[in-house]
Amino acid sequence: MYRLLQELEKREAEKRHIQVGLVGCGQMGSGMVNLTYKMPGLRITAIADLEVERGVKAFKEVGYGDEDIVVTERVQEAQEALEKGRVVVTPVSLLLPKIAALSALVEATGSPEVGAQVAWESILNGKNIVMLNVETDVTVGWLLKRVADKAGVVYTVSAGDEPGAVIDLYRFARVLGFQVVCIGKGKNNPVDFFATPDMCREEALHKGMNPKMLCAFVDGTKTMVEMAEVSNATGALPDIPGMHGAKVDVPELAKVYIPKKDGGLFEKDFVVDYSTGKVAPGVFVVFTTDVPHLRQDLKFYAMGDGPYYTLYRPYHLCSFETPISVAKACLFGEPTINSVSLNSEVVAVAKRDLAPGNIIDGIGGFDVFGKIYAFAEARVKQAVPIGIVQKAKVLRPVRKGEVLTYQDVELDESSFVVQLRKIQDILVAQEERIRV
Repeated sequence: MYRLLQELEKREAEKRHIQVGLVGCGQMGSGMVNLTYKMPGLRITAIADLEVERGVKAFKEVGYGDEDIVVTERVQEAQEALEKGRVVVTPVSLLLPKIAALSALVEATGSPEVGAQVAWESILNGKNIVMLNVETDVTVGWLLKRVADKAGVVYTVSAGDEPGAVIDLYRFARVLGFQVVCIGKGKNNPVDFFATPDMCREEALHKGMNPKMLCAFVDGTKTMVEMAEVSNATGALPDIPGMHGAKVDVPELAKVYIPKKDGGLFEKDFVVDYSTGKVAPGVFVVFTTDVPHLRQDLKFYAMGDGPYYTLYRPYHLCSFETPISVAKACLFGEPTINSVSLNSEVVAVAKRDLAPGNIIDGIGGFDVFGKIYAFAEARVKQAVPIGIVQKAKVLRPVRKGEVLTYQDVELDESSFVVQLRKIQDILVAQEERIRV
């Protein structure tokens, strides 16, 4: 962090800001605009949002006047505006990857379809891309990461979300040679798998959120996606489909979130999970060591009697931390967290009885919620990833609570993320055949 601060302060002194484009200017995106305006060396100077007034409002909040804000759908006009020190707002998300003045993009829509398109175009146009959109990464991030590596740009999931926050604790433990047994997060509301946007509407409007976005938190989909991201970055697996999600407070994590053979919950030795106890908005890692001297030292350092210990970070700051990922990508070519292997899948489960002809409305909607499975188990079930199920047509009856399979639905073949997922599946199968 010291080196990062030095580089950013140098750029600030030289007025050479890293120029960043933002796709999606909701609650998190607008907060990021305000934050980066106070940061050294980095600015969001272009915003894409279907509601252009949200981008205009965000720029005005930090002091830009009407004469400083250019609303356009043309690449050249956007480029010229940035060259003159102005800022740009556009309703066209795929305009931003084509603007030469931008060094990186942040994708913050939460939509796998939009996220896949923006990430792909960013890579093709030589732009670093930071995903504040974990839903896209757990769907096609394996492929996007490999294409970005070949193209010589950074593709990464953002710091600030729970995966980006907890990965630092995991790496800390592993660097010191400890054995990690659980990587987890807190969930600050009870899971209601069958929640709908209508049920969440009043609270969402009060909080300034989209009801579908809040519903994706309440129905557990966001938690499943976040922990699948951690799984795919580390190799940890869900102990059971959907994880345990026990109500365990921080002091008890090292007693409960451990293997069964030692009195805990888990059959597996290395897992991802979440707690509905007093953990949120924090993240945690439970680790152990078999070295008596180290156990003695850990007790001296007030880490407890062992043999299991908890590392706990009591916060994650969501989009506030995203610019750190942007700066690391642009200055050092360093990603924050990626799906480096396919260990877990988030599959679609019916929220209600689905009938032939129904068109599925996707994440946070009325029709499905996401549930984490080990990737191998999901594949045996022929389960459909939740990231590609939007606009799929139901072919045969699916009862409430059942996992949707590829035989149950006809996917939307016009969807970009569906086509990327098909390519990813082919390449994964080819790699597996080579290994065998």
